[in-house]
Amino acid sequence: MLEFKFDTQLLIEGHDLSEDAINDHITQNLKGDCLLAVGDEDLIKIHFHTNEPWELLQYCASLGEIYDVVVENMERQENGLQG
Repeated sequence: MLEFKFDTQLLIEGHDLSEDAINDHITQNLKGDCLLAVGDEDLIKIHFHTNEPWELLQYCASLGEIYDVVVENMERQENGLQG
């Protein structure tokens, strides 16, 4: 059994985005692991394992336009099912 079952990935397009600020906010305010926040001031790629992907999506949408959103259920994948 996984502690955090949703693999959540997305892109944020905006202005003056900061990898460090985004990483710090997610780490301090959202429950999860395996966080990656990489990019530049105009485009950030997010990867995060969580049980509340909607909280991550809400936060990221507050920073700019989000797209290429993927939320996969890793428990289902672990059981050989479509995630």
